[in-house]
Amino acid sequence: MRCPYCSVDDDKVVDSRMAEEGIAIRRRRECLACGQRFTTYERVDEMPLIVEKRSGKREPYNREKVMSGVLSACKNRPVTPEDIDLMARDIEDTLRQRSEAVTTQDVGVAVLERLKDLDDVAYLRFASVYKGFDDVLDFEREVGLLTKTTPPKDTK
Repeated sequence: MRCPYCSVDDDKVVDSRMAEEGIAIRRRRECLACGQRFTTYERVDEMPLIVEKRSGKREPYNREKVMSGVLSACKNRPVTPEDIDLMARDIEDTLRQRSEAVTTQDVGVAVLERLKDLDDVAYLRFASVYKGFDDVLDFEREVGLLTKTTPPKDTK
């Protein structure tokens, strides 16, 4: 590892720990040339998750795009940035378990499922853009689906 202070690539590891909930290893290193200490992180290089768009174009999954859309939907709502980050990581993990290639529809549905549990207003905001609502009837239909509950079955 190259020292960020003197650029010499001769160092020793002073300490190693798990970081980021076990996803990475944090290593404290000491440069043998200048004596400065610095931190490095070691992570598994995951297979890229590919998203296939409606046009047929394929591009790498971008968590920032998901977070941006969710942040917009959650603006002025009682949802913390930590909730959104956790949700984005959960969505990515779920999509990775399915396949190495997913569709934009898979991503959108996964976001809607999480938002439904997180915040109803944010869910409606996101759904209105994702599903392309044209008029108030679309909102009424979606609110009906959101609030629909089925009564328990009679056991007689």
